[in-house]
Amino acid sequence: MLAYGFTAPAMFAGLILFMLVGFPVAFSLAALGLFFGVIAIELGHFTMPFLQALPFRIFGIMSNELLLAIPFFTFMGVVLEKSGLAEDLLDGTGQLFGSIPGGLAYAVIIVGAILGAITGTVAASVIAMGMISLPVMMKYGYDMRIATGAIAASGTITQLIPPSLVLVILADQLGVSVGDMYLGAIGPSVLQVVLFLLFIAAVAIFQPHKMPPLPPEARTLRGWALIAKVLWGMVPSIVLIFLVLGTIFLGLATPTEAGAMGAVGAIALAALHRRLSWPLLWGGMDATMRITAMVIFILIGATVFSLVFQGVDGAKWIEHMLADFPGGRIGFLLAVNLFVFFLAFFLDFFEIAFIVLPLLVPVAKTLDINLIWFGVLLCVNMQTSFMHPPFGFALFYLRGVAPKEVKSSDIYWGSLPWIGLQVLLVFIVIAWPGSVTYWIGDETRADPAAVQRTLETLVQPDADDGDLPDLPRTPPASRPATP
Repeated sequence: MLAYGFTAPAMFAGLILFMLVGFPVAFSLAALGLFFGVIAIELGHFTMPFLQALPFRIFGIMSNELLLAIPFFTFMGVVLEKSGLAEDLLDGTGQLFGSIPGGLAYAVIIVGAILGAITGTVAASVIAMGMISLPVMMKYGYDMRIATGAIAASGTITQLIPPSLVLVILADQLGVSVGDMYLGAIGPSVLQVVLFLLFIAAVAIFQPHKMPPLPPEARTLRGWALIAKVLWGMVPSIVLIFLVLGTIFLGLATPTEAGAMGAVGAIALAALHRRLSWPLLWGGMDATMRITAMVIFILIGATVFSLVFQGVDGAKWIEHMLADFPGGRIGFLLAVNLFVFFLAFFLDFFEIAFIVLPLLVPVAKTLDINLIWFGVLLCVNMQTSFMHPPFGFALFYLRGVAPKEVKSSDIYWGSLPWIGLQVLLVFIVIAWPGSVTYWIGDETRADPAAVQRTLETLVQPDADDGDLPDLPRTPPASRPATP
């Protein structure tokens, strides 16, 4: 009994140790799962037939149509990054706000939000904004920490604004509709943009020397020429946003179908800007292949780990530990968000979503927590995984494209105020659930793909005696409504 009680904690501790060492996550998860699977069989937790569920789970991953949205959105983001869209948007918006202190910073945040709504990838936004706007901000005397922090933060907005890849992954893991996740993220994403703009306004008021306005000679566009420049950048973007998100919200297309249309739309925009070429398409396909392969391998490794973890009653261990946490729901939410915030120092959002979220969902159901609200809340928190020094990917992306005279210390220090604003949004969403649930109403829809995967688990042998397991039991109040 002593060994039985410590197997699940030992698996979890081993996972944290592997993460700290820096061994590849996908292989760490699979190796730990298989290693502890052998130990669990020897200790009598379950028998060998229990592991026969692995092929069914892996086949379920490979045949999950929802995950096809990942390569489509990734390809769309990479193509748009190279199509000149960001450059046109920044040029026009920078001219529009250039006459006021902080005008370029306002433009960076606004354009970052627009790019987030049409690319769905942080890398594309940060790289494009860093290459285009940072040299201009340096030229006109912006404080280096303000400039780098605004650019990195503008990219992380992409993680929360639909059609974010993070929201697709979270919807898949929670078993809810991607459309509902997108609707639920509208309120927090708007609040995040507003918080960022308010911070820039505060700095512009109290320390205007850190973000001076553009000199008159730099504001070359005025009147109708300026309006035409802004519209040239905005209108194609709005059309593509509607093509991708509007069809999902109206129920005309699934996320996968909308992603496919978005990929075609990105190619059309590249052609419109006369930048469509074979090297551009090849680069988009290459990046898409690499990111998609990484996601699938992490998901397969997480499946191996989670199956064995459930077999040794790890899910019950997590549930009992967190469900009895002091403070009830609020205590659980604070503990989980603090834990995710800590993990974000070492893991990216894919790893957190695949490893941690499946352990938290049963507890959230037990506490009757709205899963869409819970998923959006974690998405808000996981924004920080891109901004945390020293491992934040947004900081790495910016460091890679920033001029040599930009110090890494300025990039790291510049990220701290924006991390504080992201954490503030976490507390706002906890205190004001309506910021998420207002957009989705009282009822949420189940994801058909998740329902199919639940039915497929019926063929799994039970951990105890080889019989078929019982269906997952969900409290009636938290069970998502059918379409």
